[in-house]
Amino acid sequence: MKKIVKVRFKPAGKVYDFESGAFVLNPGDHIIVETEQGLAFGTVVAPPAAYDDESSEKILKKVFRLANENDLEQLKKNHETEKHAYAFCLECIKELELKMNLFAVESTFDASKMTFFFTSEGRVDFRQLVKILVRELNVRIEMRQVGIRNQAKMCGGIGRCGRELCCASFMEKFEPVSIRMAKEQGLSLNPTKISGQCGRLMCCLIYENTTYQELRSKFPKIGKNLETRRGKGKVIRHNVIGDRIAIQLDDDSEIEIGLNEILTQEEQAEK
Repeated sequence: MKKIVKVRFKPAGKVYDFESGAFVLNPGDHIIVETEQGLAFGTVVAPPAAYDDESSEKILKKVFRLANENDLEQLKKNHETEKHAYAFCLECIKELELKMNLFAVESTFDASKMTFFFTSEGRVDFRQLVKILVRELNVRIEMRQVGIRNQAKMCGGIGRCGRELCCASFMEKFEPVSIRMAKEQGLSLNPTKISGQCGRLMCCLIYENTTYQELRSKFPKIGKNLETRRGKGKVIRHNVIGDRIAIQLDDDSEIEIGLNEILTQEEQAEK
């Protein structure tokens, strides 16, 4: 029976499975693994665990070896190369007058390929730019256009809550967020108040959405006419967290009551 170890290549990136072999690994260990792009530098996030090789359909790449001082030095050298490539590419973009926002450059561990990440409102003809980069850097070049949310994840930052952006700290992938979630939670629909650093709806709207849906399911719909212990009226607003609703009575006055103050059909019949 073989063992798999979970490895991450970026601080908040996706976690991948690798065959650990005979290596004794612990969370936080730096290792060199085999990937489709060649050898890569990764960090162990979970210790090796046994898995049934026969029942598994996926073919796992292997842990090549533990990282050493030379690997850490290579990683440092790659970072310096990335900085140079980033600065050079920015100058080229300006000279060629390309409408693109370059925000990150990543090199493979063996420095044989560099990927340039950018955002743009439309398609960009970067063929001339690639030729210049290949001539200057003498490596394979890939230009990758990504969305604004991916830019926020890669660059990081501080959210309006005062904490590091969720996407940059622990989220492995983006979940769809809708304006309906903000409505369900009774939040202001002002875009500046429910949008994150990326300008899109905040990812944290997802976290409590299921709870709000469950709580709201026991509330009468807005606009429904009810009879309460304090008179008849129409539901005009929900206070989900407080477990209360606002009622506009027949005399146009407004009150806020708990759900237990709504009369049931039996209580109405007795009354």
